[in-house]
Amino acid sequence: MSLPPFIRPEVAAIPDSLIRAVANAGIGRTDVIPLWFGEPDLPTPRFICDAAAAAMRAGETKYTPSRGIPELRRTIADYMARLYRVPVDVERITLSASGMNAIMLAMQALVGPGDNVVFTTPLWPNCMRTAMIMGAEARTVALEHGPQGWRLDLDRLIARFDASTRAVFLNSPGNPTGWTMPAAEQRVLLAECRRRGIWIIADEVYARLVYDAEVAPSFVPLAEPEDRLIVINSFSKSWRMTGWRMGWFTAPPALGDTLAKLTEFNTAGPATFVQHAGVAAIRDGEAEVKAQVERLRIARDLAFQRLAAHPRIRLSRPEAAFYAFFEVDGMTDSLAFAKELVAKHGVGIAPGIAFGDAGEGHLRLCFASSPELLTQAFDRLEIALR
Repeated sequence: MSLPPFIRPEVAAIPDSLIRAVANAGIGRTDVIPLWFGEPDLPTPRFICDAAAAAMRAGETKYTPSRGIPELRRTIADYMARLYRVPVDVERITLSASGMNAIMLAMQALVGPGDNVVFTTPLWPNCMRTAMIMGAEARTVALEHGPQGWRLDLDRLIARFDASTRAVFLNSPGNPTGWTMPAAEQRVLLAECRRRGIWIIADEVYARLVYDAEVAPSFVPLAEPEDRLIVINSFSKSWRMTGWRMGWFTAPPALGDTLAKLTEFNTAGPATFVQHAGVAAIRDGEAEVKAQVERLRIARDLAFQRLAAHPRIRLSRPEAAFYAFFEVDGMTDSLAFAKELVAKHGVGIAPGIAFGDAGEGHLRLCFASSPELLTQAFDRLEIALR
């Protein structure tokens, strides 16, 4: 179907989600094991649901300040300060209606036609699309994969900067690779961006889902409050609140009014009772976060063991997040292969091409499921790869 002629060309040029294209082929089939989306199989913890229900019963169903309710902003600021062992002023915190919404608002605030934003790939495609919607150029630098896992050539990244570079976008820990940017590299990049006046947009939504530390390296403890840095977080992954739609910014205080204004014009903020549930998630959910990481560690090791044993598969053990991003020898069309996996074998996996050209030849499997379900999926995948 052709688009109406009045649609902005920047929007018309954006392709549909290839992850959704695979999922749409299998949603509704009870025999399909759905590992295409990035969410755990377990529901949101009960105490978070109870907090939302209690807030609704108490009448917390009206509008809130555009930057979020004060109690949640203070709770997040205290949480960030504890996590990174640096002071975090509440004026740096703004709520958003999901991490994705935060990325879009950051682009609305910072970039426009004639600008470029540099992204590392493979990368969840929605991130780059936000810059394209704003009419900016999305430049990419591919991560390199070797025996030690995924790594970024920082010199190659910086070489992509020019006078029109408005921002660099980094997703660490990364979706789909699990790549995590070391603190030493973050320091170098921060210094270079300070020198050039370039913004860093750091998507750190998987910061707590890391397997060898309490939290992944972050720009938060390295930067000054007024640095051109926006760190984006979400409640979706750490607290299993994917359908609740709430995230937050940690940004310079001077950007707060702008983020509030853009929030007002986009969503007016997350639902009020969801914000109260967010307070409970952070205040009472630390044990739940740690238990989830241990459950994911078991799933990650199972995924690596099963996939690495296959002669056609090449991958490294992910450092963080909950994805196995693996290369399949001889596979040149990951979208067609992923659709065939759904149609013939009942396994739903995201095609690597969805994450940019650097992802072709790969598949992304979300392993945030029970060992029993994953074992069924790997058994089916082995049959498909014969």
